[in-house]
Parts: sequence; C-alpha cells; structure tokens
Amino acid sequence: MNLSTPIKEIPRIGPSFQKKLQKMGIKTAEDLLFHFPHRYEDFSNIRPISKVKLNETCCILGKILEIKNSRTWKKKMILTQAIVEDKTGAIKVVWFNQPYLIKVLKAGDLVCLAGKINVADKGVFLSSPAYEKIPLTSNIQHPTSNLTHTGRLVPVYPETEGLSSRWLRYILKPLLLKLKNKIPEILPQKIIETENLLPINQAIWQIHFPDSMTLAEKARERFSFEELFLIELSVLKERLKLNKAKAPAIPLNIELIKEFVKSLPFKLTNAQRKCAWQILEDLAKPRPMSRLLEGDVGSGKTVVAVIASLNVVRAGYQVAFMAPTEILAKQHFQEVAKLLKPFKVRIALLTGKEDKILAQKLENEVLEISRNKLLDKVKKGEIDILIGTHSLIQDKVKFGNLAFCVIDEQHRFGVEQRAKLITNNYPLKTAQKMIPHFLSMTATPIPRTLALTIYGDLDLSILDEMPKGRKKIITKVIPPEERAKAYDFIRKQVEKGEQVFVICPRIEPGEKASTQKGKEDILGWAEAKAVKEEYEKLSKKVFPDLKVALLHGKMKTSEKEKTMKDFKAKKIDILVSTSVVEVGIDIPAATVMMIEGAERFGLAQLYQFRGRVGRSNLQSYCFLFTESPAKRTRQRLQAIVRAESGFELAQKDLEIRGPGSLSGVKQWGIPDLAMENLKNLPLVEKTREAAKEILNEDPNLKKYPSLKERLKNFKERIHLE
Repeated sequence: MNLSTPIKEIPRIGPSFQKKLQKMGIKTAEDLLFHFPHRYEDFSNIRPISKVKLNETCCILGKILEIKNSRTWKKKMILTQAIVEDKTGAIKVVWFNQPYLIKVLKAGDLVCLAGKINVADKGVFLSSPAYEKIPLTSNIQHPTSNLTHTGRLVPVYPETEGLSSRWLRYILKPLLLKLKNKIPEILPQKIIETENLLPINQAIWQIHFPDSMTLAEKARERFSFEELFLIELSVLKERLKLNKAKAPAIPLNIELIKEFVKSLPFKLTNAQRKCAWQILEDLAKPRPMSRLLEGDVGSGKTVVAVIASLNVVRAGYQVAFMAPTEILAKQHFQEVAKLLKPFKVRIALLTGKEDKILAQKLENEVLEISRNKLLDKVKKGEIDILIGTHSLIQDKVKFGNLAFCVIDEQHRFGVEQRAKLITNNYPLKTAQKMIPHFLSMTATPIPRTLALTIYGDLDLSILDEMPKGRKKIITKVIPPEERAKAYDFIRKQVEKGEQVFVICPRIEPGEKASTQKGKEDILGWAEAKAVKEEYEKLSKKVFPDLKVALLHGKMKTSEKEKTMKDFKAKKIDILVSTSVVEVGIDIPAATVMMIEGAERFGLAQLYQFRGRVGRSNLQSYCFLFTESPAKRTRQRLQAIVRAESGFELAQKDLEIRGPGSLSGVKQWGIPDLAMENLKNLPLVEKTREAAKEILNEDPNLKKYPSLKERLKNFKERIHLE
C-alpha cells in the first residue's frame, strides 16, 4: 500500500463508504491522510469516578457491571443504561436511542467513557458518552496507551451524512500504522531545519493522533507551511514559464496616447495614469505581460484597458476583450466604441446569441453581421478589438494577429478557459509562435495576503483613487422598525427625479437562494425575499403611483435589455432585481441602492451592489435591510458602513469570517489549512521566499522528485483563479 492506493483497496472501506468519501473528494490513501481534523476533543484527563463533577465533560475508566435497554413511556425513546465502576466508586451511564450498544458492550467489559455529567430525578449520570472497549491484552500498567476515541486528544473531522469522525478514526489509525515511515518527505531538509518544522511522518501522525496540543499545533504549522509553499511554487513556476515565452513587443506611441487622453470628456486620475503607464511599459517588452488591474467599483479600469488596447491596435495587432456576462460584454462594446470614436478602430461584439460590428462611417453605426462573416474578418485581422463572453474561446474563433487579451472580472473564468483564450490564438503573421499579453481586471477587492498568494504569477496594478467629483455613498443598516421611514425617503428621492435599485437574493418563493449561506440560514433567520414577491409588494402596496419594474436572470435577453434601456432612459423609477446587476451596470441617475436580506450576501458582493449607485455628482445612498438579530451579521454589515475602500473592507471580512467566507474564494479550491493561514502575512511571505529560493537553485525540481510529484498532484487537485 502507498499514497496513491485507491480507497476501494483500503481494508474496512465498503462500497457505500467509498461513495461517501468520493463525495468529499477523497479518492486515494493520500486524500484520506490529508483530510485533517478541524478540532480536537480533550479526553486525556481520566478521572476517578468519585471525583467527577456535575456539568463537566470528563473521561472515566472502569468495568461494566450491568447494561440493558428500556423504553421511556412519555417520549417513546429507547434508553441504554449501564452501571460502571472503578476502585473509587460507581456511576450510572445513559445513552439515548442507541439500542445496538448492548450488542457491542457487555457486563464485565473494561471501558473508557468520555461525556458530560448530568443530573436528573434519579441522580447523577454520565450522558451519551463516547465509548471504547479496552482489550484484555492491553498493557496492565498503561491500559489507555492504544486508545483511539477516548482517553486522549481525540480528532474531530469535517464530516458528511453517514460518515462520522468515529468511523474516520477507525479507518485512519490502521492506515497510518501501515504507512508508518513510508510517506516521502517533500520539503527540502534545509527548509525543515530553518523553519523548525516537524518531519512529514511525525507530523502526519501528530495531526491525527497528537500526544499533546503542542504537538498538534506543531503538526498544523508544518502542513500550513507545506500547503502555502505548494501554492507559491505553483504560481512562481507559472511565472517562470511565462518569462521564457515570447510575446510581440508593442512600441509605446506617446503622441497617440496624449491625443486619446486629450479626447476624453474627463480628466484621468493619477492612479489611472500610473496603472496605464505600468501596462504600456510591460507591453513594450518581448515577453508576455501577466498583470492584474484591481480597482474599486467606478475607479475607471475600462479606460485604462482602452488606452493599452489603442496602443496595441495602432501597432498593427488585435485585442480580445472578454466579459463574464452578455450585459457586461454589451456595455463594454458601447463604452469602448464611444471612447475610441475619433480613432476609427474596428470593433465587434461576439456573444452566444448575437454578433454586431461597429461600422466606422461619419457616425459610429452598429450593424448586425453574420457569425461566419465576423469570424472570417477576425481571422483575416480585419477586426481590431473583439469584445465578447465565453464565446471568444470557442475553437472556431481564430485571430489573425492577437497580441493582447483583456479579461474583466477574471475570477469568473476557469484556468482552462483563460489558457485557451491565450494559447489557442498564436499570431498567424509571425514565423515564431508567440503568446499574447494578458491583463485581468477585477473590482472584487482582494486583501494583500490573498493577492500575494492566489495571484502570485501576476503583477499587480491598483487603482486606489476615485474620479473627482464623486461623493461618498452614505450607507445605513435598516432594522425592521425603520423600514417605513426608509420607504418615505426613497419616495422623496424619486420625486427629485432620481432612481432606485432594490436587490433581492432569489427569484421564486421557496427557491434556493443563489448566495452563500451563513449561520443565520441554519438558525432560520431572515427568510430571503423573493424578487417577484418584492416587486408585487412595492408596485401595488408601497409605491403604486411610481413606475416599478422587475429584472432577473430567468428573463429573456431581449426583455432584460429593454428593461435596462428603459431604466437608463428614466422610464422606470424603481428597478427590483436579483444579483444580475452585480457588475457593469451604469445608471448615473440611480442614487439609492436598497438591499433586502443583506446578511445573505458576502461583503464583496454587497460592495459591488453599492457601486451601482454614486456614478455621478449626486449624493447616493445604500440601505442594507436585515431582520437578523445575530451579532456577527451586525458586525459584518457595520464593516461595510465604515469602510473607506474595497480593500479595507475585504481585509475586514478576512478578519471577521476568514478567507473561506470571502465571496467566491471557495471556487479557488484552496485546502483548508492554507485558507486559514492566508490571514498570516508573515507566513505567506516566508513560504514565497522559500519557494523562490528552491526555484532559483533548481527550476525543474530535479533534486526534489517527491516534491515535483506532489506539486503535480496538488495542481491537479486545486485551481487558482
């Protein structure tokens, strides 16, 4: 048996358990061994029965004098009752609804029991304890030395239905004994010594069955370091690969850029100038740029991307501009066309449902064009900028001379999709294969630790300045008793000619919410507002005299477009919508964002919603409606009220809930221990430096075959995007 042994070949794991393990992503012995406990029960302090105290959780060691089942009259519940004694006394033990125990435990058995001491009418008893029989062959002096479920620090694992921590311990202990000292060390010895880490075989035993909490922590430290180290190696190896690749060097056309900046109806911020300059400098190099442009909602990322795109087009190359949704792709098409109107750039739109081309005549005129004709023009290099959704990565889409790829909200695309867009489109006009430059844009704020780790293969450009004239959005958390007051305020804003967004978490009553769930869901707080119900309520009861419209993802594209067009044209006062409006919707007259069930959304998502207002010089407002009394909900929502920037907010979210709860983070598939430690900036930087050192010394990891193999498996298991 070795680490790659499939779980079906591991003793004691039958077909039904194989299915349950696979559901948790556990397919091999290695997956099982690296399914770590998330906490420990401390049952190490074995007390004499005479010393146990009421309401304490304790562990006792004794002999079963008697054990029997009985049924309670009132609750129709089966009780398994036993009397257990040691040298100091005896105690009653009660298990509820576990009648099978009398077949497992018999009078005369020596047992170790761990549970809580309770009291009832008939006296003190040990309530539903964890149990473990002590074999008669045990060491008389140390009868608890080989215990698994009691009498020690006991691991508690992430579980799924029908797969308990007790069962996992039952499987893992013999597996660890079989593979003892056979797990290859993947960390270089000098790193283990420098960082004072436990060797792999000691660490794997101590993380599952620790001899002390100190050793459990040391084991977690080792694997936290290891997982972050593997992530850093992955991204840095990717960067090395990119550094060896060739890309077209796009000369910087200063006069052209000056002319473009002069043509803009607004003044660029210093942050926009700085980021544009960083990108233009990278494009001038003969190796592929790989850069992430981060900026708050409304900070002007698109203009920066257009500056770079115009420079690329004038050098004789093509640009691919990909967006996650049709609404956003069309908005980019319109915006890019408007910005580049004086420069006669050939721009086209390709989505899953329709294709358009911008004919450069006296005016910008949008024409429908057949897909085949458009694809032919793209292949011949007759389209300068092609804007679209996932449709850009279809096999049929071939560019004649692609040199620059821009992807908006790139975390919504898989790595494979991104790679396909970049590598399937080598320029046809050059003899040597080159790959295009890559710019990724995101408005989702990412704390420095996450950015360092997940985007370690990308250079960072940050737009940390808002356009002049924008006012800070006033944000308030609205409890149920202040709802009527908020409605009155909204009416006054509409009377002034301003518009309102209302966001709800889901579409039909009873339908599963599309957003992430928190503790409030489990407690049954804050039933999500169905968007259709909300529309009916607002249009008929609250604002019957105002123009209220509905928008959600299940509507036809043409209906959605018409609704947004009418909203922009001020034919609609209040738009009730699902999270369809999360990104890319620009309505200057919208000054109120009202969010129902605000606790249902991640902070990053709430921040995106808030960014849909405040797009002009008008004072804007964001109202977070919640009916949840949970303390954590109030804490989180107050964070968005106080946050000055998206980056500050993301850092706060990281502190409050941990990285696993950040909007969208789970899709990165980062292992739990690494996720926990992304908050630990010194550790992130330490693992990064260690990865750099190893790759500088041995870029192909020839000296470290075990590390190379583990890295390969690790990259298959996770995706960083």
